[in-house]
Amino acid sequence: MLSIRDVCAETGLSPRTVRYWEELGLLPGVRRRAGGRRVYGPDELERLRFIQRLKTLGLSLAEIGELNAVYAIGGSTAAMLARLDELLGRHLGELDARISELSDLRDQIQKYRDHAASRRDGVEASP
Repeated sequence: MLSIRDVCAETGLSPRTVRYWEELGLLPGVRRRAGGRRVYGPDELERLRFIQRLKTLGLSLAEIGELNAVYAIGGSTAAMLARLDELLGRHLGELDARISELSDLRDQIQKYRDHAASRRDGVEASP
């Protein structure tokens, strides 16, 4: 069993984040010692790492909570993974659209730089 300090050292999360995720229901079943201190096992550590990965992939805490609910209701990893695939697909589409917008913006900025440089060169060449 690990203390919250140990879990934070393992995951790089702050104690506040771990407690918050627990309050949101993303980390169910955390046990407590007689004095009320939280203790974590390998399952909780794995779940924290899973949540971190999902956050890195762009999922919100609400979406992660939805995945927990799908798993709890269906009791099935397959149902949760199917919903995860849908969420990741939507995020991938949004990311592709954003990349396209950023590429267009980059092209516009480059054109404007080129235009400004040609005007600057014309001004510098004038007597």
